[in-house]
Amino acid sequence: MLFRVIISPQNIKKVRLDPVPDSVDGLKFELKSRLQLKDPFDLQYEDEDFHDFCNLTCLADLPKDKVTLKVLSTPCPDTSSDSSLDTAILSESSSPLTSSASIHSESYAARSQPWPTAFPIPLFVYDAELRLRQGNEAFRKYGTLLSIPRDMKIEILEKLAETIYSYKAYPGNEEIESVASALIEKHPCLKEPSSTSGWYGWKISIKFKMGNYRQKLRDAGCQELKVNSEKRGLGETRGKRNKVKKPRRCETNFLPDLPQGKDREGLDKERDQIAVEMTKRTPDITFVDAAMSSTYSLRRQEVIEEEPPVSQMKVRWPTLFTERQISKEFTRLVSKDLSKSFFEGLDGHISKLIQLFRSKRYEDIPEITSILESLHKDPSDREEDVIKGVVIGILVVVENVIEPLPSFYNDVVVMRHLRDIPNAFLNLMGLVYALNLDYPKELKFTCEVIQHLFIGLGSDSCTARVHSLKSKLLQ
Repeated sequence: MLFRVIISPQNIKKVRLDPVPDSVDGLKFELKSRLQLKDPFDLQYEDEDFHDFCNLTCLADLPKDKVTLKVLSTPCPDTSSDSSLDTAILSESSSPLTSSASIHSESYAARSQPWPTAFPIPLFVYDAELRLRQGNEAFRKYGTLLSIPRDMKIEILEKLAETIYSYKAYPGNEEIESVASALIEKHPCLKEPSSTSGWYGWKISIKFKMGNYRQKLRDAGCQELKVNSEKRGLGETRGKRNKVKKPRRCETNFLPDLPQGKDREGLDKERDQIAVEMTKRTPDITFVDAAMSSTYSLRRQEVIEEEPPVSQMKVRWPTLFTERQISKEFTRLVSKDLSKSFFEGLDGHISKLIQLFRSKRYEDIPEITSILESLHKDPSDREEDVIKGVVIGILVVVENVIEPLPSFYNDVVVMRHLRDIPNAFLNLMGLVYALNLDYPKELKFTCEVIQHLFIGLGSDSCTARVHSLKSKLLQ
């Protein structure tokens, strides 16, 4: 059977399945494998009777030969790793602080999932929905378009802006297009007769409405948006021209406001409580997790606004430099499980990567040749010379381990005793996100491959070089 699968308005694939799975779950599993879909999803099919999409609950409802399916992403629960901290053996035993955990577990940010594969058009006010319903019916019967009054268009744009902001404060051009396209797909009566795509004018209107919506929130004191007024020298920071502080790597909770009813002084006291708790032989992990979640906004404001050195962050937030909290911080920041995403992406591409590296076309590429040679090179250089000029990296000690490490490592080693190289890369990327570090120039494309192809963040907006590798891996 031939399937036309709509993953997003800009991503439509053709898949042939023979034989067809005997259940909806089996079909979802097959599509997930074939199309490398990472997030949970539901399926809708185009019904022949109604000429519209319906939820797929039984394969018997599908047409016989050719089927159009739509992939709808569903919220992914928090599955952060529960691996133990590398500084102590932790137990779930209760302590005097456990009773206050519920107080600290309030939401640290409004966003709980990344930008969806298919943007969900929200419901509008009742009278607008009624007009749209009638307009869509007239469009299907007679092909007539709906002429909407100004107040109704304003309502639609404001609701769309609010929904967009729930995913991203600064959507890109492709994301704005996906919203406009999804709007027309759900409400075809809103198509523009003078536009080839049918939604170009809506795209422009949504883009301007997002700017107005951000300005309203900025005037209301939203820290995530207010911080960017500094680039124009506005407000209290007049004359100060900092670099633009926006999400650059698909962060969903880049700079959240402080929790309601909390101030910096109170959150700083919680930070001290975390440090005290971690000095115990068996810290209360429930309290530590809740307090780290509660103080997330304080931590992000320090990282984004003050840009402290890593050594200072390690002194103030030592718990952040543990495998458990790196994983949880990453989930708070991008609404995605770090370990699960990384290893699933790695497993999905590793066999093809090995084939590419072994192919003759890559034998003369200097970068790959250098990597292969380094695997067999005798590391006879002095240790001080090896780490000189290194911005970030992984230190591998294979024999003759001396504890403690030489003094010149004291200021550069932030984590120790990681299990293996893949796990080290995993935690390195987690720290880069948690500390808002730039990708080092020498490792820029390596980090982008890990971000876009392995972790699956922003895979539709990668650089040309990474996109080229992605195409080869999917061949």
